Amino acid sequence: MGGPRGLTPVHVSEVATSLLHMAEPVKGPASYFPSIEKKYGRPISEWEQLIRSSELTKHMELVAWLKSEHGVGHGHANALVAHTLKADAAG
Repeated sequence: MGGPRGLTPVHVSEVATSLLHMAEPVKGPASYFPSIEKKYGRPISEWEQLIRSSELTKHMELVAWLKSEHGVGHGHANALVAHTLKADAAG
């Protein structure tokens, strides 16, 4: 039994999956954002504010600070700092 135009739920699911794969995947630091928000329970905007409020300015100093003071893993800290510093540099 098909729906409109003879499409079954299976066909619709296959089309939806194909469309999802056509979308450009998120690359760079932003690819970590969903897992960062899920793991640490804070939106990215809060992490950005936290980084900007720090007196530290160097990338690796900020990474070390996020790791030691906020318990963020190295990869997540690096992604947050890289994204925030790049956004600030772009104005």
